[in-house]
Amino acid sequence: MARKSTPKPPTATTVLLVRHGQTPTTGTTLPGRARGLHLADKGHDQAATAAERIGKLDKVTAVYASPLERTRETAAPIAKALGLRVVADKGLLECDFGEWTGASLSELRKLPEWKTVQQYPSGFRFPGGESFTEMHVRVTSTLARLAERHRGETIVAVSHADPIKAALADALGAHLDLFQRIVISPCSVTAIWYSTGGPAVLTANSTGDDLTTLGLS
Repeated sequence: MARKSTPKPPTATTVLLVRHGQTPTTGTTLPGRARGLHLADKGHDQAATAAERIGKLDKVTAVYASPLERTRETAAPIAKALGLRVVADKGLLECDFGEWTGASLSELRKLPEWKTVQQYPSGFRFPGGESFTEMHVRVTSTLARLAERHRGETIVAVSHADPIKAALADALGAHLDLFQRIVISPCSVTAIWYSTGGPAVLTANSTGDDLTTLGLS
């Protein structure tokens, strides 16, 4: 009687989450989903550096980006270095800040709601916008969908600070209320390995180390 072969376990997907480069408003305003915000000169330089780092990897098969200008401009040199094209995905969008969109951070910090944003984000909804919980579900569902589409591959997903922080908190098994403790710098790379056994974080907020040492090349 022929011995049945043991089925191979499903392979994993590595997602390189890249925050967009610096813009003229980084650190001063809450741009959200406002259109027309482009990278600053420094942001273009940061994107070029990220492209050089990721371009050394030979197994990257796709580059996705939030549809906003600053993310697509960050993704463009990365895709060029890899010989790929950028695919826009709305699931990678910034949180919808509603009425807070475009507001000065210095003014927002004076609001009583700001304490909730920092200490109890899972209980906060931006006026006229999205809740952090909805953003969390949207981003993690998007990454699960992309991971399933690219089993056994490495892909790039260019997004924004809060969505990446939420994805990283989820991968670490941390409650959303702790995600504000995570720092995601412009054009940093956060690598998460998605398998059927759950995610594993390979690196977080990486801005200078050699990505090939992670076993991705």
